[in-house]
Amino acid sequence: MNDRFIEVPYRMLPGETLDALLESYVTRQGYDTTDTGEGMRGWVVELKRQLERGELLIAHDLETETTEVMTLAQWRAFGRDLADDEED
Repeated sequence: MNDRFIEVPYRMLPGETLDALLESYVTRQGYDTTDTGEGMRGWVVELKRQLERGELLIAHDLETETTEVMTLAQWRAFGRDLADDEED
């Protein structure tokens, strides 16, 4: 099993931290902030919905000590599944 990444439940992050992380994701992905009609705020709201639906997740990379937003497909590409980090 790949132990490089651990899932961070987004609900555990302070609101400002989560917003900053999502804004960074929008910027890195090159999203057009005019698409939502609400600018960056609109994308942050949409990404929070995707987190709630389980389409996105927050992952901490133990190797680089960074925290990133990932799609479920990206998470699985690293050989992980949801709840891999929960203790049995």
